[in-house]
Amino acid sequence: MSGAERPWKPVAGGLMVTVRATPRGARDVIEGVERRADGITVLKARVRAVPAEGEANVALSRLLAQAVAIPPSAVTLVRGGAGRVKNFHLAGNSAALAAALAAAVRKTTRERK
Repeated sequence: MSGAERPWKPVAGGLMVTVRATPRGARDVIEGVERRADGITVLKARVRAVPAEGEANVALSRLLAQAVAIPPSAVTLVRGGAGRVKNFHLAGNSAALAAALAAAVRKTTRERK
């Protein structure tokens, strides 16, 4: 996956991640990376929570935190609270966070084959 194909980028204090959320899923899981028709590359994620009162956003924050082994308090929703495409800031070392996300995507891809 090249830099242009990654749905994350290093920013001050961590990593910015663009996520396409699917609520009401069977399980909480990162499904992979997708390039949308509008040209945006997103990290596809599914959560069991419903999209009411911010429950799905909280579940997404927890899922991202678990994927990169940081506390949920280090994940902040920056943009897209009411939409399917959201931007999250993950606080920490951007290189380590990017490597952890890439590993989570690879693991998901292997499990689906």
